[in-house]
Amino acid sequence: MAEKFKKPLISQVELLKDYHKLLKNKRIKKQPALEKILMTRPMRSLSGIVNITVLTKPFGCPGQCIFCPFEKGFPKSYLKGEPAADRAYDLKFDPYWQVTKRLEMLTEQGHPVDKIELRIVGGSWSFYPKYYQQWFIKRCFEAANNFNTKQKRKNLKLEEIFKINEKSKARIVGVSIETRPDLINEKEIQRLRKLGITMVELGVQTVFDDIHKLNKTGLDVKIIEKATFLLKEGGFKVLYHLMPNLYGSDFQKDLKMFETVFNDERFKPDWLKIYPTVVLENTHLYNLWRQNKYQPYSDKKLKDLLIKAKTEMPYWVRIARIIRDIPAQKIVAGTKLSNLREIIQKEMKMKGLECHCIRCREVKENYDPKERIYLFREDYDASGGKEVFLSFENKSRTKIFSLLRLRKPVFSTPPIFPALKDAALLREIKTYGELVPLSEKKLAPQHRGLGKKLIQEAECIVKKEFKLKKLAVIAGVGVRGYFKKLGYRLEDTYMVKKLN
Repeated sequence: MAEKFKKPLISQVELLKDYHKLLKNKRIKKQPALEKILMTRPMRSLSGIVNITVLTKPFGCPGQCIFCPFEKGFPKSYLKGEPAADRAYDLKFDPYWQVTKRLEMLTEQGHPVDKIELRIVGGSWSFYPKYYQQWFIKRCFEAANNFNTKQKRKNLKLEEIFKINEKSKARIVGVSIETRPDLINEKEIQRLRKLGITMVELGVQTVFDDIHKLNKTGLDVKIIEKATFLLKEGGFKVLYHLMPNLYGSDFQKDLKMFETVFNDERFKPDWLKIYPTVVLENTHLYNLWRQNKYQPYSDKKLKDLLIKAKTEMPYWVRIARIIRDIPAQKIVAGTKLSNLREIIQKEMKMKGLECHCIRCREVKENYDPKERIYLFREDYDASGGKEVFLSFENKSRTKIFSLLRLRKPVFSTPPIFPALKDAALLREIKTYGELVPLSEKKLAPQHRGLGKKLIQEAECIVKKEFKLKKLAVIAGVGVRGYFKKLGYRLEDTYMVKKLN
């Protein structure tokens, strides 16, 4: 039609803007089917939330890792050309405007923004000045609180800002930060909780001391083990960054790394990001490569490695990413396959192989209300404690609808907070599928009460099996209200319930 009448095509974003304008002026009624058709990049909200990534300002790092790049004007290890880094740079790394602009973009694309997972990246968070950390968190939450509302509150304390977010239109249900394992201790964990952090991404890279030494990371297995233990005892979700193909490693050693991470009870992260090593200028690794002392894997070898690793993944881990957004033109040597995950998935399907990680099994848009859902349970030892992974899935375990992570802590050391004394820990609860706005009632996994059923099951396990009378939840600020309705009360930043 556009060609026939010689008119330019109207973009979906423009159509959505006009639709929302008509809706706001009450000239039309809400049209859910039309909204779904006009939504762009629907994958952004098919995990039950929307992700918003913000970068901290450029700052130093105590690490001297030989593979880590530095570019003037950007936080260490981040480069011009990475989408999130460019957005932050254009906004002068202002957290308020990074969150606001991202919310505006998601809304324009047709995504609900009721439930937000905030991801803070850009160097080692724990190394930044404490006043900056507090200011950064405040501004992120203020942006969410002020979005789509006429009432703009200023000069509030962090606790007051959190209180507002519990009922705001854009609720932050989880916050993650990146840091080094050697910066994690009891005091840091207390600070992270007071800032509302619920997940910590650890730059682990490898679990072999000799490879750490060769790559000058300043880390060793004992440091990684301790950081993992402390975080889990604090109820945090733990995400590892792993780097196959590091200097000094090889194919078999990398396979052994993945095997060790998920079989050795000192590690066992809940989430994983795999960042294959690439050679970048302004790194010591670049000099080693030029001297022919380092050679990255071919794309075929890397794919073979990752396929072998993915086929051995447990059901309770989520592989969030498989490659960094590093611009191809800046990679001197190493893979430039930006769609590596999709390529691997396609090859695995052709070979009849499956990955059991959570992300590969999320129900996404494949929800059939007639399909029967089953409760699964997996128990495993990790970091000295007992972990119970509960999930609602289909019978073949190819679709996961909802999950819960429950931990019986070690109790061998004084609790990080008084509220955690003699308490089991609910470290994560999540329902997948289409993000349904809080104001809507819709036939979707998020409105079937799956989360409540998992919580009830967890409470029974705590009482009958753990023989404990208290459950503490590391709840994101935006979901505190949900737990209040279930009888939980805020204590020392956790939602706590005494079980009769």
